[in-house]
Amino acid sequence: MPYEIHYLSLFFVPNTSGHDLYSIGSRKIHHHLPQAREPSKASAPFSEAVQAGNTFYLAGQIGMDRAAGRMAPGGIQGETEQVIKNIEAVLKYHGMTLDNVVKCTVILSDINDFKAFNEVYVKYFKKKPARTTYAAAGLAAGAMIEIDVIAVKGE
Repeated sequence: MPYEIHYLSLFFVPNTSGHDLYSIGSRKIHHHLPQAREPSKASAPFSEAVQAGNTFYLAGQIGMDRAAGRMAPGGIQGETEQVIKNIEAVLKYHGMTLDNVVKCTVILSDINDFKAFNEVYVKYFKKKPARTTYAAAGLAAGAMIEIDVIAVKGE
């Protein structure tokens, strides 16, 4: 169901006495939750994707091979391939491809996997979206990697 979000953009400007808060404007965004790609996801406590204007915020994906019902084999590289396939499937459902992605957030369970992950990542993200990568222990389902993306449709 569509609804509106009103937001105020704010930023900090440093000065000699600390940081002062300034408003730089406000606007209304039409926001709605697109229908879930998989009916089983409809009862999840989060949305697979949320659309605000022509921007889509996708929930994080792990290397779960949904057809097999288990994590993809092949270590960090196998899971990275599967994560990207999962992202591609959500994007395709909403009429987009990886070329629409403008930002990726990558969470690795072990930062030492960065090089092996990146070898797979660069094969898929040809337009080089902005990216943040960090490590965190305890990803869902024992995953080695999770990626969430922001994509813009129609640009």
